[in-house]
Amino acid sequence: QVQLVESGGGLVQAEDSLILSCGVSGRTIYTNAMGWFRQAPGKEREFVAAINWSGHTTDYLDSVKGRFTISRDNAKNTVYLQMNSLKPEDTANYYCAFRYDSEIALNSREYEYWGQGTQVTVSS
Repeated sequence: QVQLVESGGGLVQAEDSLILSCGVSGRTIYTNAMGWFRQAPGKEREFVAAINWSGHTTDYLDSVKGRFTISRDNAKNTVYLQMNSLKPEDTANYYCAFRYDSEIALNSREYEYWGQGTQVTVSS
């Protein structure tokens, strides 16, 4: 059973930075794409970022491009989301997702396992 545990969320002010981590247990992630999604109250879950198995291919939600960076450390079985210049509209519960396929996907239905989420709250 694949388990994902996110950490690093919190309450910050606008323009602050946070780094989220997603530790994976139950199997290695060397051959798997990983993603980050978020869900704000009253809104649907939306794609934020994804990274392919090698780390050479990434994609981002347009509104976070240039501010967020997804990365991975396969040796540590961990994926990261560096978030800079945070805005109040980034406030959401952030979820890490695991995909059996090696290449990225933007649709949440393409991911087989999910973490419980970590809350990010950005005050203005």
